[in-house]
Amino acid sequence: MKETKAKIKTFLSRFFGNYDLQEDEDIFALGFVNSMFAMQLVLFLEQEFQITIENEDLDFGNFRTINAIANLIERKTALLVRD
Repeated sequence: MKETKAKIKTFLSRFFGNYDLQEDEDIFALGFVNSMFAMQLVLFLEQEFQITIENEDLDFGNFRTINAIANLIERKTALLVRD
């Protein structure tokens, strides 16, 4: 999980400049997110972690923080292991 969070933070830092984003900070509340960024984030997650983000996953709660994104990835990869 630590490695997952590090990868997410590295990706996000490309868009947030010098801002030191914490794992529990709401990226929507900080004003960093627009629709283009959201699409890039989903694409990054799918490619980096070999998962598919389904329509039912597209809930703001799954993407608000590094912790929430990591939890989503963990759930999605657990499903892959079971299948």
